[in-house]
This record gives sequence, C-alpha cells and structure tokens, in this order.
Amino acid sequence: MKINTSPSGKVIKKIQGYSIYLPNHLPPKLNWDTDLINSLSRADHILGKLSREAFELPNPHLLIRPFITKEALSSSRIEGTQATLGEVLANDAGINLDGNPDDIQEVRNYIISLDYAIKKLKTFPLSLRLLRDIHKKLMKGVRGEHATPGEFRKSQNWIGAPGSTLMTAKYIPPSPDEMMDSLNHLELFLYDETLPPLIHIALCHYQFEAIHPFIDGNGRIGRLLIMLLLLKHKMLPSPILYLSAFFDHTRQEYYSSLFEVSNKGSWNSWLKYFLNGIATQSEDVLSRIVRINKLIRDWKILCHSKNLRDTINCFIVNPYLTINKVSEKLDIAYTTAQRAFLKLETYGIIIKAFGDKRDKVYCAKKILDILEEPTKL
Repeated sequence: MKINTSPSGKVIKKIQGYSIYLPNHLPPKLNWDTDLINSLSRADHILGKLSREAFELPNPHLLIRPFITKEALSSSRIEGTQATLGEVLANDAGINLDGNPDDIQEVRNYIISLDYAIKKLKTFPLSLRLLRDIHKKLMKGVRGEHATPGEFRKSQNWIGAPGSTLMTAKYIPPSPDEMMDSLNHLELFLYDETLPPLIHIALCHYQFEAIHPFIDGNGRIGRLLIMLLLLKHKMLPSPILYLSAFFDHTRQEYYSSLFEVSNKGSWNSWLKYFLNGIATQSEDVLSRIVRINKLIRDWKILCHSKNLRDTINCFIVNPYLTINKVSEKLDIAYTTAQRAFLKLETYGIIIKAFGDKRDKVYCAKKILDILEEPTKL
C-alpha cells in the first residue's frame, strides 16, 4: 500500500492496483481572497432578502410545497430522472399522466425524505443516524433499492463513466475501513460554528460527496444535507431554496468543482461556485415569490367569498386540482366546490387542463408557468 499526499487529502494505492482518495478532516486552511469575501457577502445579502420575504409571506406554508417539489425534481434530474414539474404536481393531485412512474416515485421519495428530516430535526440531532434514516426513505421502492437502503456501504464504490471499473474510474472514495473515521469527523463538524454558515455548508457538502458513504443515492442525500444545514443555521425559515436547479443547469461545473478540490485542493473555486449558486437561486426564488404573490393579491381582490379564497389557496399549494380534491380538502360539498371552480374559471384564474366530464382536472396555469420557468443564470 502506497500513500501520497494531495492538497486536500491522501491518495492510497491498494494492493489490488487501484487508488482511493481519503479526504483530510475539515476545516481546511482557506485563502480568504477578495473574490471569496465578495462572493460570500453577496450570497449572504441575497439569501437574507429571501429569508425576510419568506417570513413576511401572508401564507408561507402554501408556497413551500411547490418549491420543495422543484428542489426534489432538480436533485433527482441530476441523477438521470426525466420527470417534469407538471407530471409530478399532477401526480400529487392524484392525476396520472404519461410520465415514467419510477421517475415520479424517485422525486416523491425525495420530498418524503426532506419532510421527514425537517420534522425529525425538531427533536433529533443532525447526525449520521438521521442521514441513514433519510437514505432508507429515499431509496424505498425505486431503482437502487437493492443498494442497502439506510446502511453505509460495506464494499468499494467508484465514480466514472458508464461501464467504468475500479481500474478506470475517475474518482474512488475511501474504502469501507477508512470511511467511518471520515464520517465520524464529519458528524462532529456538522456542529462547527467557527466559520460563516454558508462556507460551513459548502465544506460539509463537499466532504459528504468525497466520502460517498452509500452504494447509491449519495448525490441526493448530499444535496438534502445542504437544505438541512440552511435550516439548522436559521439561514431560511422554510425549505424554499431549490439550489439543485443551479447544480442541474451547471452540471459539468458542479462535478468538476467538486473533483478539483480532491484533485488539486481548489477550495476557493468550489466555494465561489457554491456561493454563486446560493445567490443566483435566491434571486430566482425571490422573483417567483413576488410574481406569485401579486397574482394572488389580484385574484383575491376579485374573489371576496371565503370559499373562493380558500380554493385559490389550494391552487397555490398545487396548480393542478380536481373538484373532488378541493371538496375533500376544504370539507365542503361537491356542489359548493363546483360553483367555486366555475367562478374561478369565469375570472380566468383556472382553466380546464384535461380529464373526463366526471372528474375534470383544472390548472392555475399562471402559477404553473411561473414555477416551470427555467432558472436564469
């Protein structure tokens, strides 16, 4: 076994002929140059604006669900899932479109995992045990379910092009023997308070991906970890930042920035990339929130009755709905919900999307259009 030191870890050549990478424990020694300081200041400022806007929303819980869905969709898309936002939202409303059910289930599992983690964090520490629990929910009933859900790997994995082997892989994380020491140190570092929160979160995400502790699902768990740390640091009041959309749209840079930390110790490049993602996505969410809130205010000027306003609130949570769904959700008679739908349709707030006469599907298309806009980089 031969050990070489890299700028951010050790490269250990195994007797089998391949080399693993063992990252140094966090934190690294950082170069606080002007670019990094400015990037951190910008990200902190814009994320702070988003946090304040989220606190001031009249009904903040209504917008959380579609934004969580966008995060889940983007994170899963990085791993190859092809579902669209419309397909996932329609499925949540009980409407089956022509999308791949396996892809939609993967996105739903991400949402279930995040919901579970946020609820659990109220009484349970952010820990390796919690990450295993989240992983178990993430992988339930989907591709990769065979990969020991909820358990850290006991075999060597690797990252590379399709068909690559341990001998041709681009990156090989720590072996199971060395992995647990790295994970235990990462668990301790999750509670480090000596660094600015966004720097701390970026370091934690890199370290988790470098360790790659599960057979499958590491990318999605690593991105879930970002959201959990944003909430833990009280950088956001709720999970409305879909950072994975930035990673998805800059996928090659995302992977190369992570790899260059391991390969060359390029911490500043990774940190500036991450901070730019925080700033870019915070601006993106802010824009969508402002425009959706304006729509809602305009609609509620038209709609004075409680039933109409409550029905509008249902369409904020999910732009696709049926009369039956709203009748059940609001605990009102079908005919009462039906009259509300007809009124909203008359006002141009909703349109018939698809479905038969008995159970038509309606859509608040103006909300859906705002949610489906591509991220502007």
